[in-house]
Amino acid sequence: MKTPSKRKRGVIISGQGWQRLQQAKRKMEMQGNAGELYTLEELSKITHLSSNTITKVQRRKFPVDKQTLESFFKSFNLTLIDSDYAETIDSLPLVNRERIVLGGQIPLDSLLYVERPPVESLCYEAIVQPGALIRIKAPKQMGKTSLMARVLQQAREQNIRTVTLSFQLADTQVFLELDRLLRWLCAIASSQLGLPKRISEYWDDIFGSNYNATHYFENYLLKEIDSDLVLALDEVDEVFHYPEITADFLGLLRAWYEKSRYGDGGSVLWQKLRIIIVHSTEVCISLPVNQSPFNVGLSVELPEFTPKQVQDLSERHGLRWKAGEIEQLMALVGGNPYLIQLALYHLSNEEVTLDELIKTAIAEDGIYGSHLQQQLWRLKRYPELLADLQRVVLSPSPLEVEPIQALKLQNLGVVRVQNQRVSPRCELYARYFKLALAIT
Repeated sequence: MKTPSKRKRGVIISGQGWQRLQQAKRKMEMQGNAGELYTLEELSKITHLSSNTITKVQRRKFPVDKQTLESFFKSFNLTLIDSDYAETIDSLPLVNRERIVLGGQIPLDSLLYVERPPVESLCYEAIVQPGALIRIKAPKQMGKTSLMARVLQQAREQNIRTVTLSFQLADTQVFLELDRLLRWLCAIASSQLGLPKRISEYWDDIFGSNYNATHYFENYLLKEIDSDLVLALDEVDEVFHYPEITADFLGLLRAWYEKSRYGDGGSVLWQKLRIIIVHSTEVCISLPVNQSPFNVGLSVELPEFTPKQVQDLSERHGLRWKAGEIEQLMALVGGNPYLIQLALYHLSNEEVTLDELIKTAIAEDGIYGSHLQQQLWRLKRYPELLADLQRVVLSPSPLEVEPIQALKLQNLGVVRVQNQRVSPRCELYARYFKLALAIT
């Protein structure tokens, strides 16, 4: 039997309160920040509130406690009055009030997004810089696309236009030739910007594909729009499967980044462009240092959740856990965001107890059954890795694996590599692959 949910009173800033706060904030920006808008990190320092809390207050969709709003107003020399807020009553756990997306992007207005400082603030600051390049890297299901969405939202709030392109949407034929890939990219960028596709007018085979794509951006897209532009490239790993085009494509992104730094007339135009590269795996081909986009700009690797973050997330799911329960779950799945979210979802719905979850973790009909089978299927696409992974999961301690093999296993997200030694990424994977590979 489910226990009744506790009723919790919260407040949301009213239209009048929002107007008062914005006026006071703008006054402080003019007097103490040379008229520049405060970044999210600066607001966090001023208010002594987390970036996540500030975002909740600003979006005015979910309640915060009254003391938080009082603190926010006080930071801008305001006293909170009754007309500045409206009271709400949360009578349901978050998991029942909000549609959970398991394994997909966490919606922008979701309270289940967990910040991993200083990652967000670094990205938010970088994206408004002229000619910025941000690389977001982590294994699959670590929250890369959710972070990218929030960086893009930050850009849009600064009146920067955005183009988002996922290489998962590309047909196989697109990757067979560099020219096809770049025509596809230019066509999608034109469409998302609401501009006619004029590729044939700017394309001349004699100049080569990279030049033509550069010409299209420089003399058409960047000139036609009256604002800066973020080009966000998600699932770039799809390109890595085609080594014959990978080096040229990555070299193009590096060239676009460099064009904003030449100091000539064209640099000002290219400073309008910011690039976000999101990928899960490392490139297994060697790139010249001056042609790689991975050694310039801001490079971000998403870390796993900490115990404190898991505790916070469990509370957002309506659970009231003690430290020991957090330790039990993390002993099984580590700080893997997807595996943590999946567990909390089922636990908060009382579909399973923590003890049952741990005992049935690798069962086919357990909550992780589908995920584990998918991981095994992906692994079997690379039969040369099976023996190495079997050695890793059977070893009582981390062991050495040939570097390329170790990199490929790490790319699949099933191991961690530290000090050139390889171990299972978490106990869940160790238990499952010991059994699955023995049968194989």
